[in-house]
Amino acid sequence: MSQNKNSTEIKFEPAQAVQVGVLVDYQSGSIVSREIVKGATGRVTLFAFDEGEGLSEHTSPFNALVQIIEGEAEITISSQPHHVKAGELILMPAQQPHALKALKRFKMVLTMIRS
Repeated sequence: MSQNKNSTEIKFEPAQAVQVGVLVDYQSGSIVSREIVKGATGRVTLFAFDEGEGLSEHTSPFNALVQIIEGEAEITISSQPHHVKAGELILMPAQQPHALKALKRFKMVLTMIRS
């Protein structure tokens, strides 16, 4: 793990362990994202949602696995709300409408595999 001299952003380096929560910071009234792995067949993105922030209903052509690492969220999949909190996973199936809302500030890891 190293820091960029021009910012406080922590770099995610291969073959080094890092606390996932420190790789993305909260920003008041916003959603912050940081892509940490991107490849031809998928990507892993970290998100930090301020309380009350969310993503409106949308669909994805691929399954999306969400892991909550801090806080709590309401994740609605095909009109069914799910209360998801730190340490829990939920799979958002491809082609099914889903939306996210921060019940409390929360951070999540989003893993999408194209297949």
